[in-house]
Amino acid sequence: MAVENIVEIKHLTKVFNDGKNEVKALEDIGLEIKEGSFTSIIGGSGCGKSTMLRIIGGLDTEYTGEVLVNGSKVTAPSREKGFVFQDHRLLPWLTVKENIRFSLPKEQKKNDALIKEYLALVGLSDFENSLPKQLSGGMAQRVAIARALANKPKILLLDEPFGALDAITKVNLQEELLKIWQKEKITMVIVTHDIDEAVYLGENVVVMTPRPGRIKQIYKTDLGTPRLRTGSLFAKAREDIYKEFFKEAEIPFTYNI
Repeated sequence: MAVENIVEIKHLTKVFNDGKNEVKALEDIGLEIKEGSFTSIIGGSGCGKSTMLRIIGGLDTEYTGEVLVNGSKVTAPSREKGFVFQDHRLLPWLTVKENIRFSLPKEQKKNDALIKEYLALVGLSDFENSLPKQLSGGMAQRVAIARALANKPKILLLDEPFGALDAITKVNLQEELLKIWQKEKITMVIVTHDIDEAVYLGENVVVMTPRPGRIKQIYKTDLGTPRLRTGSLFAKAREDIYKEFFKEAEIPFTYNI
């Protein structure tokens, strides 16, 4: 039985207009994302990758073309579409567990077991009564991921969630995110400007052109199980995508293994 597409995008074009000037952010995007998959979207600054993620999530509904999630036209944000931003956006006056509780639907507000389940999933069971100011940046992002997952979305959209973190914390959270994806079997889509991150996390890597953003190429990464950052499979996928970027920019490229 064929795997269904949870996201279907057809002829998506997005133009920003401030009344004086028009900027075309996306042009004629066509993309299908299979349910349960992990997709990375990568491109330079201003290529429209975050805009596309916001449209999929229902945070931006002014566009031309068609965007479907789970077979329905996207018209607004909903709990079936979880979102994690670069900034964790935790409420500073609430504890970790109350931040998660705040995001839950009315019928789940008193479900302490649900809150504990997702704090355990991100490895923060011992910090449920901590305030955001008592957490490291990586821990705060774990809470943001737990908060999004506690609503049991069909798809988790991540907009450069590790971009502000140090290298070691970023690697650790990438590992945690993969474990969550494998355990929860939820569709994940991450926007990133980090090629290594895109290759390591994504089964598919969508490469965007400079503005106006179009899909230049989609790479399938087969890194085996478990996924490794070392070895020929990762190196080959990384090299292919690096060459694609440097070719566009016409910058000399040297790759050393």
